[in-house]
Amino acid sequence: MDTKTLFSERRSATFFNKDKQIEDQLLKDIINLALEAPSAFNLQPWRIIVVKSEESKRKLFNLSNQQDKVLEAPATLIIIGNKEGYADSNPVWTEMLQSVGGDEKMVNGAKEAAAFLYGSSDERKLKFAESNAGLLSMAIMITAKEYGVDSHPMSGIDFDGIHKEFSLKEEESAVMTIGLGYYDTTKELYPRRPRRLFDEIATIV
Repeated sequence: MDTKTLFSERRSATFFNKDKQIEDQLLKDIINLALEAPSAFNLQPWRIIVVKSEESKRKLFNLSNQQDKVLEAPATLIIIGNKEGYADSNPVWTEMLQSVGGDEKMVNGAKEAAAFLYGSSDERKLKFAESNAGLLSMAIMITAKEYGVDSHPMSGIDFDGIHKEFSLKEEESAVMTIGLGYYDTTKELYPRRPRRLFDEIATIV
């Protein structure tokens, strides 16, 4: 599917067909392709919890303002950003050292820059986690459409509750959830509402 079609046809599926499941391999294919998304220094400061069991769905449902789509979607992804993904413990730094032919000076310079840019305040840490996880989230939704799978992003959720109930680490932040599945064609979505275009939202300086 070409990019123009992907963007024009992807809709937030308010209703999912709860009888149509997503095979694990398809889910892996979607996420593995979406992981080509860019991230700062290629640090990939994210992880995903895939909510599929009825017990976990019910838990997330109660932390999502009881939105029915959480129960209907065969899988809902909790997108998690790591506020300390720039730290030395990130294995990407080892990969970078190999990729640049063992140039430790280059890698150490990148580490210092990342620590300053993303770790010098709590605000920067959170921005780092959320901006990178946001790039991954959009990539997942577009990739899902390429595979014929519908999606719905959700931010009307109890972030602190998800952090506790799904045992996130202290340095992690739940950024959003994404329902994945197949639109229930027996129900009708509202018509796509118009978008504000370039001349309304952009300024050339």
